[in-house]
Amino acid sequence: MHYYAVGDSGGLIRYQAEAPRPGPGQVLVRMHAAALNHRDLLVASGRYALGKTPENLVPLSDGAGEVVEVGDDVTRVSPGDRVAATFVQQWIAGEYEESYAGSALGGGCHGVLREYAVFDQHGLVELPSHLSFQEGCTLPCAGVTAWNALFGNRPIQPGDAVLILGTGGVSLFALQFAKLAGARVVATSSSEEKLATLDRLGANDTINYSTHREWHERVLELTGGTGVDHVVEVVGGENVGRSIEATRNGGMVHLIGAQAKGLIDPTRARRRNVTLRGLYVGSRTHFEAMNRAIDWHGIRPVMDRTYEFREAERAYEHLRTGHHVGKVVISFP
Repeated sequence: MHYYAVGDSGGLIRYQAEAPRPGPGQVLVRMHAAALNHRDLLVASGRYALGKTPENLVPLSDGAGEVVEVGDDVTRVSPGDRVAATFVQQWIAGEYEESYAGSALGGGCHGVLREYAVFDQHGLVELPSHLSFQEGCTLPCAGVTAWNALFGNRPIQPGDAVLILGTGGVSLFALQFAKLAGARVVATSSSEEKLATLDRLGANDTINYSTHREWHERVLELTGGTGVDHVVEVVGGENVGRSIEATRNGGMVHLIGAQAKGLIDPTRARRRNVTLRGLYVGSRTHFEAMNRAIDWHGIRPVMDRTYEFREAERAYEHLRTGHHVGKVVISFP
């Protein structure tokens, strides 16, 4: 089999090795596709600080494939099943625990940028029946994160207003899930072309933050001075302050992103009774609930571009540009 590992300089190095075999309770999966997240850029540059990173790390957390062999005592899946791996392999249900960090694919342990991978049977979920492997591989990080933000703590209600930032994977999944729940979606971008795409995808209101620098004020205008019920905050840093200002009294800001730097003054959050909720993707239970909704409603992930396995470096380069709308995918031979 072929696989990639992160080199000392941050680039990818391609290797060849024998395909692994599953042990008791384990499953061998022939990977068919993988998807990139902003986290993968941090891992490649050595800026990902959550947990220890194995030597010669196989990157990427998001992958989908077909079960080809199972070890003894495996009962959850069978050869031929179409599956995706969970982002945090040990997080089955309940609250996240720090002890799970070592089982985060592509960070705490080896990821999915390899033709064959062995997983514990409890770290796999069945793909929604209507999705291709390329579509299904986009779900484990971005999809589950968006689902956890909107349904994992205080579920959104019909008529709620949800603010999404940009056109990355988490934001677009959040848009789709919010519309599914009957919520109003306000979306931001600095590109008129991307704003047009957000409009086509169902956003009720769009804001160009390059022309509306104080974009939170525009959010308040659109909501009659009240603010939104939920913000899916994928930027971080000083941007969180504006997200707080755009949130209604008693609303929630779901803290996901770490792309921007800077500090915030929590005073405004206290005065407006805004809940700042940090979350780290989600559990297998979140994943399974999300998949049921995706399957029932026929939702399809938004994919930006697909690269071949041998073009993995190009996929990274494209993600770095920030020009993508939706998920960047790598398809295996």
